[in-house]
Amino acid sequence: MTFKETGFKDLWLCEPNVFKDDRGYFFEAFNKEDFRKKTGLDVDFVQQNQSCSTRGVLRGMHLQKGEYAQAKLIRVIQGRVLDAVVDLRKDSETFGQSYTVELSGENNRQLFVPRGFAHGFLVLSPEVLFVYSCDNFYAKGQELTLKYDDALAAVQWPLSQSEYILSEKDKKGLDFDSVIEALNG
Repeated sequence: MTFKETGFKDLWLCEPNVFKDDRGYFFEAFNKEDFRKKTGLDVDFVQQNQSCSTRGVLRGMHLQKGEYAQAKLIRVIQGRVLDAVVDLRKDSETFGQSYTVELSGENNRQLFVPRGFAHGFLVLSPEVLFVYSCDNFYAKGQELTLKYDDALAAVQWPLSQSEYILSEKDKKGLDFDSVIEALNG
């Protein structure tokens, strides 16, 4: 596995070594010891989630607050997405900045997102199978949603906004300042 720095502290792009032959392919999706040695981070995943979505579905920007915050290791099994995060760590040099990367079943990239980031994705293919492991359990009452189109976060989403398919929760996301206030209040 190759680990690439993103310019954001503790946010890593992970690219597995894929072994292909006439039977198909194999790769190691995660190795805790290798991850710790290469990134300096020690993570214990306790929950894994999978979703299936169609083109235009935009999920996000989600996070949990306080002791319920989650780090995530994100990957796409089939299809492709634009994956996006926003750094909400007030003491970070990249506070308020966004980062995007295309994840797909073809490129097998993964994104490790540390605690303190809002996360979302937009489906670019007809369908996507999306998987992520979390280092903390989901706590409904501790969840926040940052508006996907917040002007301060400035995520550059592709596709026309008229193509986006959003949940009611995501349509009602909070602006940047309200999320920061909720995190610190």
